[in-house]
Amino acid sequence: MRLAFLATLDAILKRGSFVAAAEEVGLTPSAVGLQIKQMEEYFGQPLFDRSGRQARPTPFAIELAAKMQETLSVIQALREKRTPLVSGRLTLGTIRSVQITTLPMALQQLRERNPQLLIRLVQDESHALLRQLNAGEVDAAVLVRPQSGGSSRLHWHKLAREPFVLLAPPASSSTSVGELLLTHEWIRFDTSLTGGRIAASYVHRLAPRATSTIELGSIEAIVAMVSAGLGVSVIPLPRDPLRSAYPVRQIGLGRQGPTRQIAFVCRAADRDTRRVIAVRDAFERVYAHLDSAVEGN
Repeated sequence: MRLAFLATLDAILKRGSFVAAAEEVGLTPSAVGLQIKQMEEYFGQPLFDRSGRQARPTPFAIELAAKMQETLSVIQALREKRTPLVSGRLTLGTIRSVQITTLPMALQQLRERNPQLLIRLVQDESHALLRQLNAGEVDAAVLVRPQSGGSSRLHWHKLAREPFVLLAPPASSSTSVGELLLTHEWIRFDTSLTGGRIAASYVHRLAPRATSTIELGSIEAIVAMVSAGLGVSVIPLPRDPLRSAYPVRQIGLGRQGPTRQIAFVCRAADRDTRRVIAVRDAFERVYAHLDSAVEGN
C-alpha cells in the first residue's frame, strides 16, 4: 500500500466526499474509489459504509486517519531534517498572467531556499503547455486547469481559484453588469484560451446581444483598453500591481459568477521528486500569502 493512499483517505474525511477529495489530490473520482477499495482489501475491513446515499466513514477509517496523521507528521519531520538543498535543473512552463504576478515571488523564494536549483522558464498558453508536459519538453507548469478537469495521467495541485469580474471605464456610472455589456463595446478575452471561453459563456448567457470587435489574449492589454474607455470586459480578477497601474471600475459577478482554477501540474511519475516539490511549494506559499492579504483588506 502506498503512502499516497493515506493522503487520499485524509482528503475524503476532510472534504466530505470522493468527488471533492479527487479534486484536492489531483485524481478522478473513480481513481479515488479504486484506492479506497485497495486499502479496504489491504486492511481486511471496510473504510466506508455505502448503505446510504452517501458513503460514511467507519469508526476504523476515523481511527486509521488519526494514527496516520501522527505517522505522516513524523515522516515529514524526518525528511525535512535529513534533506539537503535541492539542486539540479527544472524546466517550468507558465501562462502569461502567472509570469508577471506570482512567478517573480516564487522564483525569489526558490533562490533563497534552494540556490543550487536552476529554473528554465517557458511561457505559453495552457493547452500548449500541457502538450509540452506530455511530450517531456517541460517538467512542470502553472496554468489554468481545463474545465473538463484535465488528464488523469498528470498530477494536478490546486493553487488558487480566481473569480471573474467585469471591468468598466472610470467614467462609466452603471452598476449593472448586463447594462454595461449592452451600452459599451465588449472587449473579448481570447476564446482560444480556457479563461476566454469561460468569460464568453458567461457574457452570452447574461447579455446575448453584446457586441465585440476587439479580442485580446493579454489581460494586461485588456485592462489598459478598458482604462482608456474603449469598452468593458469580463476577465479573471487582475492582481496588483496591474490594478494599481490602470484606473478602472471593478464590478463583482456574485457567488454564481464564473471562476478559473490556477493549478500546478506535473507528470504523475514526477510528483514526489524533490525539485518538483520545491517549486510547487514555493508557488503554494505565494498564492496563500496573496489570498490572505486580500482577505485582510
